[in-house]
Amino acid sequence: MIALLFLFFLALGAGVLSGVVGTGSSLIMLPVLVMLYGPRIAVPVMAIASLFGNIGRVIAWWHEIRWRPVFAYSLAGVPAAVLGAHTLLTISPATVDVFLAAFFLAMIPLRRLIRRSNLHLNLWHMSLAGAIVGFMTGFVLSTGPLSVPVFTGYGMSGGVFLGSEAASAILLYAGKLATFGISGALAQPVLTHGLAIGIALFVGSMIAKRLVQKLQTHTFELLIDAVLVAGAVGMILALK
Repeated sequence: MIALLFLFFLALGAGVLSGVVGTGSSLIMLPVLVMLYGPRIAVPVMAIASLFGNIGRVIAWWHEIRWRPVFAYSLAGVPAAVLGAHTLLTISPATVDVFLAAFFLAMIPLRRLIRRSNLHLNLWHMSLAGAIVGFMTGFVLSTGPLSVPVFTGYGMSGGVFLGSEAASAILLYAGKLATFGISGALAQPVLTHGLAIGIALFVGSMIAKRLVQKLQTHTFELLIDAVLVAGAVGMILALK
Protein backbone atom coordinates (compact mmCIF):
# COMPACT_ATOMS: atom_id res chain seq x y z
CA MET A 1 0.00 0.00 0.00
CA ILE A 2 2.85 2.42 0.81
CA ALA A 3 4.48 1.68 -2.54
CA LEU A 4 1.18 2.23 -4.33
CA LEU A 5 0.67 5.60 -2.60
CA PHE A 6 4.20 6.64 -3.56
CA LEU A 7 3.52 5.67 -7.18
CA PHE A 8 0.21 7.58 -7.14
CA PHE A 9 1.77 10.89 -6.05
CA LEU A 10 4.76 10.44 -8.33
CA ALA A 11 2.32 9.81 -11.19
CA LEU A 12 0.38 12.94 -10.28
CA GLY A 13 3.49 15.05 -10.86
CA ALA A 14 4.34 13.06 -13.99
CA GLY A 15 0.83 13.68 -15.29
CA VAL A 16 1.24 17.43 -14.89
CA LEU A 17 4.56 17.30 -16.75
CA SER A 18 3.09 15.19 -19.53
CA GLY A 19 0.08 17.46 -19.80
CA VAL A 20 2.34 20.49 -20.25
CA VAL A 21 5.00 19.21 -22.66
CA GLY A 22 3.10 16.34 -24.31
CA THR A 23 5.41 13.61 -22.99
CA GLY A 24 7.34 12.59 -19.90
CA SER A 25 5.00 10.52 -17.72
CA SER A 26 6.28 7.16 -18.96
CA LEU A 27 9.89 8.33 -18.84
CA ILE A 28 9.46 9.15 -15.15
CA MET A 29 7.28 6.24 -14.09
CA LEU A 30 8.65 3.34 -16.13
CA PRO A 31 12.15 3.14 -14.51
CA VAL A 32 10.59 3.21 -11.04
CA LEU A 33 8.13 0.48 -11.97
CA VAL A 34 10.90 -1.63 -13.52
CA MET A 35 12.96 -1.36 -10.33
CA LEU A 36 9.96 -2.43 -8.24
CA TYR A 37 8.41 -5.12 -10.43
CA GLY A 38 10.60 -5.82 -13.49
CA PRO A 39 9.87 -4.88 -17.13
CA ARG A 40 7.39 -7.67 -17.87
CA ILE A 41 4.99 -6.20 -15.28
CA ALA A 42 6.07 -2.56 -15.49
CA VAL A 43 5.37 -2.12 -19.20
CA PRO A 44 1.75 -3.42 -19.11
CA VAL A 45 1.09 -1.36 -15.95
CA MET A 46 2.41 1.76 -17.65
CA ALA A 47 0.43 1.02 -20.80
CA ILE A 48 -2.81 1.01 -18.78
CA ALA A 49 -1.80 4.14 -16.88
CA SER A 50 -0.75 5.99 -20.04
CA LEU A 51 -4.13 5.27 -21.57
CA PHE A 52 -5.80 7.20 -18.74
CA GLY A 53 -3.29 10.03 -18.93
CA ASN A 54 -3.92 10.49 -22.62
CA ILE A 55 -7.67 10.37 -22.11
CA GLY A 56 -7.22 13.32 -19.74
CA ARG A 57 -5.39 15.30 -22.43
CA VAL A 58 -8.01 14.42 -25.03
CA ILE A 59 -10.79 15.66 -22.75
CA ALA A 60 -8.87 18.85 -21.97
CA TRP A 61 -8.22 19.67 -25.64
CA TRP A 62 -11.14 17.88 -27.36
CA HIS A 63 -12.21 20.82 -29.52
CA GLU A 64 -8.63 21.38 -30.75
CA ILE A 65 -7.96 17.85 -32.07
CA ARG A 66 -7.23 17.42 -35.81
CA TRP A 67 -8.62 14.00 -36.60
CA ARG A 68 -7.29 13.42 -40.16
CA PRO A 69 -3.60 13.29 -39.16
CA VAL A 70 -4.55 11.35 -36.01
CA PHE A 71 -6.17 8.59 -38.08
CA ALA A 72 -3.39 8.64 -40.71
CA TYR A 73 -0.82 8.21 -37.96
CA SER A 74 -2.78 5.51 -36.14
CA LEU A 75 -3.77 3.46 -39.20
CA ALA A 76 -0.22 2.14 -39.50
CA GLY A 77 0.71 2.77 -35.88
CA VAL A 78 -1.78 0.39 -34.25
CA PRO A 79 -0.68 -2.83 -36.02
CA ALA A 80 2.94 -1.75 -35.57
CA ALA A 81 2.34 -1.34 -31.83
CA VAL A 82 0.85 -4.85 -31.70
CA LEU A 83 3.98 -6.21 -33.40
CA GLY A 84 6.20 -4.31 -30.96
CA ALA A 85 4.28 -5.69 -27.98
CA HIS A 86 4.70 -9.24 -29.28
CA THR A 87 8.43 -8.58 -29.62
CA LEU A 88 8.61 -7.35 -26.02
CA LEU A 89 6.98 -10.52 -24.72
CA THR A 90 9.44 -12.82 -26.49
CA ILE A 91 12.79 -11.44 -25.27
CA SER A 92 14.54 -11.48 -21.89
CA PRO A 93 13.84 -8.76 -19.26
CA ALA A 94 17.54 -7.82 -19.08
CA THR A 95 17.56 -7.17 -22.83
CA VAL A 96 14.54 -4.90 -22.42
CA ASP A 97 16.29 -2.92 -19.66
CA VAL A 98 19.40 -2.34 -21.77
CA PHE A 99 17.40 -1.42 -24.86
CA LEU A 100 15.23 1.04 -22.92
CA ALA A 101 18.26 2.80 -21.44
CA ALA A 102 20.01 3.05 -24.82
CA PHE A 103 16.81 4.21 -26.50
CA PHE A 104 16.19 6.98 -23.97
CA LEU A 105 19.72 8.35 -24.41
CA ALA A 106 19.60 8.07 -28.21
CA MET A 107 16.38 10.10 -28.29
CA ILE A 108 18.17 13.23 -26.98
CA PRO A 109 20.24 13.93 -30.14
CA LEU A 110 17.71 12.26 -32.45
CA ARG A 111 14.87 14.47 -31.26
CA ARG A 112 16.95 17.61 -31.78
CA LEU A 113 18.05 16.44 -35.24
CA ILE A 114 14.45 15.90 -36.31
CA ARG A 115 13.39 19.26 -34.93
CA ARG A 116 16.22 21.15 -36.68
CA SER A 117 15.42 19.54 -40.03
CA ASN A 118 12.30 21.77 -40.20
CA LEU A 119 9.99 18.93 -41.16
CA HIS A 120 6.84 19.75 -43.10
CA LEU A 121 4.83 16.56 -43.04
CA ASN A 122 1.74 15.49 -45.00
CA LEU A 123 -0.71 12.66 -44.29
CA TRP A 124 1.49 10.05 -45.99
CA HIS A 125 4.43 11.10 -43.85
CA MET A 126 2.23 10.82 -40.77
CA SER A 127 1.30 7.26 -41.70
CA LEU A 128 4.94 6.25 -42.19
CA ALA A 129 5.94 7.91 -38.90
CA GLY A 130 3.05 6.13 -37.19
CA ALA A 131 4.38 2.74 -38.29
CA ILE A 132 7.87 3.49 -36.94
CA VAL A 133 6.84 5.12 -33.68
CA GLY A 134 4.02 2.60 -33.25
CA PHE A 135 6.43 -0.33 -33.21
CA MET A 136 8.66 1.49 -30.73
CA THR A 137 5.60 2.27 -28.59
CA GLY A 138 4.68 -1.42 -28.51
CA PHE A 139 8.21 -2.38 -27.57
CA VAL A 140 9.53 0.39 -25.29
CA LEU A 141 6.43 2.51 -24.52
CA SER A 142 8.18 5.85 -23.96
CA THR A 143 8.28 7.30 -27.47
CA GLY A 144 6.70 10.68 -26.70
CA PRO A 145 9.89 12.63 -27.55
CA LEU A 146 9.76 11.09 -31.04
CA SER A 147 6.09 11.78 -31.63
CA VAL A 148 6.55 15.42 -30.59
CA PRO A 149 8.52 16.44 -33.73
CA VAL A 150 6.20 14.32 -35.90
CA PHE A 151 3.06 16.17 -34.86
CA THR A 152 4.72 19.57 -34.69
CA GLY A 153 6.18 18.86 -38.14
CA TYR A 154 2.60 18.63 -39.40
CA GLY A 155 2.09 22.17 -38.16
CA MET A 156 0.57 21.55 -34.74
CA SER A 157 1.35 23.36 -31.51
CA GLY A 158 -0.22 24.11 -28.14
CA GLY A 159 -3.56 22.50 -27.44
CA VAL A 160 -3.92 21.23 -31.02
CA PHE A 161 -0.71 19.25 -30.64
CA LEU A 162 -1.45 18.05 -27.10
CA GLY A 163 -4.93 16.80 -27.95
CA SER A 164 -4.06 15.25 -31.33
CA GLU A 165 -0.94 13.45 -30.10
CA ALA A 166 -2.89 12.11 -27.11
CA ALA A 167 -5.74 10.87 -29.32
CA SER A 168 -3.30 8.90 -31.50
CA ALA A 169 -1.55 7.53 -28.42
CA ILE A 170 -4.86 6.17 -27.08
CA LEU A 171 -5.35 4.14 -30.26
CA LEU A 172 -1.78 2.80 -30.16
CA TYR A 173 -2.01 1.86 -26.49
CA ALA A 174 -5.36 0.15 -27.10
CA GLY A 175 -3.69 -2.14 -29.64
CA LYS A 176 -0.82 -2.80 -27.27
CA LEU A 177 -3.12 -3.58 -24.34
CA ALA A 178 -5.17 -5.96 -26.50
CA THR A 179 -1.95 -7.85 -27.22
CA PHE A 180 -1.05 -8.00 -23.53
CA GLY A 181 -4.56 -9.19 -22.70
CA ILE A 182 -4.46 -12.01 -25.23
CA SER A 183 -1.00 -13.01 -23.95
CA GLY A 184 -2.22 -13.17 -20.34
CA ALA A 185 -0.02 -10.28 -19.20
CA LEU A 186 -2.86 -8.31 -17.56
CA ALA A 187 -3.15 -10.06 -14.19
CA GLN A 188 -5.03 -8.45 -11.30
CA PRO A 189 -1.97 -6.68 -9.75
CA VAL A 190 -1.16 -5.20 -13.17
CA LEU A 191 -4.70 -3.88 -13.54
CA THR A 192 -4.78 -2.48 -9.99
CA HIS A 193 -1.49 -0.64 -10.29
CA GLY A 194 -2.27 0.55 -13.80
CA LEU A 195 -5.61 1.96 -12.70
CA ALA A 196 -4.17 3.74 -9.63
CA ILE A 197 -1.34 5.33 -11.61
CA GLY A 198 -3.69 6.08 -14.50
CA ILE A 199 -6.08 8.04 -12.29
CA ALA A 200 -3.16 10.16 -11.05
CA LEU A 201 -1.98 10.80 -14.62
CA PHE A 202 -5.53 11.73 -15.62
CA VAL A 203 -5.82 14.29 -12.83
CA GLY A 204 -2.36 15.66 -13.59
CA SER A 205 -3.23 16.07 -17.26
CA MET A 206 -6.32 18.09 -16.38
CA ILE A 207 -4.36 20.32 -13.96
CA ALA A 208 -1.69 20.98 -16.61
CA LYS A 209 -4.05 22.76 -19.02
CA ARG A 210 -3.64 26.04 -17.12
CA LEU A 211 0.15 25.85 -17.37
CA VAL A 212 0.55 25.15 -21.08
CA GLN A 213 0.47 28.73 -22.31
CA LYS A 214 3.13 29.81 -19.78
CA LEU A 215 5.81 27.31 -20.84
CA GLN A 216 8.75 28.70 -22.82
CA THR A 217 10.34 26.67 -25.62
CA HIS A 218 13.73 26.52 -23.90
CA THR A 219 12.14 25.19 -20.72
CA PHE A 220 10.23 22.62 -22.77
CA GLU A 221 13.47 21.31 -24.29
CA LEU A 222 15.25 21.10 -20.94
CA LEU A 223 12.35 19.24 -19.35
CA ILE A 224 12.31 16.56 -22.05
CA ASP A 225 16.09 16.08 -21.96
CA ALA A 226 16.03 15.86 -18.17
CA VAL A 227 13.40 13.12 -18.11
CA LEU A 228 15.22 11.22 -20.86
CA VAL A 229 18.45 11.18 -18.87
CA ALA A 230 16.57 10.27 -15.68
CA GLY A 231 14.77 7.48 -17.52
CA ALA A 232 18.03 6.02 -18.89
CA VAL A 233 19.70 6.15 -15.46
CA GLY A 234 16.68 4.49 -13.90
CA MET A 235 16.73 1.64 -16.41
CA ILE A 236 20.46 1.07 -15.82
CA LEU A 237 19.89 0.97 -12.05
CA ALA A 238 17.09 -1.52 -12.61
CA LEU A 239 19.46 -4.03 -14.20
CA LYS A 240 19.88 -7.14 -12.09
